[in-house]
Amino acid sequence: MLQPKRTKYRKTQKGKIKGNAGRGATIAFGSFGLKALDEGFISSKTIEAARVAMTRYMKREGKVWIRVFPDKPLTKKPAEVRMGKGKGAPDRFVAVVKAGRILFEAEGVPREVAEEAMRLAAQKLPMKAKFIVRPDYAAE
Repeated sequence: MLQPKRTKYRKTQKGKIKGNAGRGATIAFGSFGLKALDEGFISSKTIEAARVAMTRYMKREGKVWIRVFPDKPLTKKPAEVRMGKGKGAPDRFVAVVKAGRILFEAEGVPREVAEEAMRLAAQKLPMKAKFIVRPDYAAE
């Protein structure tokens, strides 16, 4: 008997994230960027933790752009509540990220500093990400 095809997506009502990013996949503002290699949800607290790690390493020099915004509410019912009685209250907000999406951009710091800052930010994220440089970047 044929087995159903297994996917890495959970069966939830939160939606499936398939394919690559159609928009937001190129560097638009800065010279350096952090690109998502996987798909998933990034919470607002996670975005803030990555931003703090990046700006602290850069010693608040240069400029940082956050290219994702947490606009999807995830709900949760309180602990020890019986089934039914409707949907739970909004618990947190997340940003839906597809593979190839630029998460952060930076400008105004040397490449080595930007690379290390983005590496520290990527450690805070729940997905793999890589450091990228604008194609027409020339070290000043």
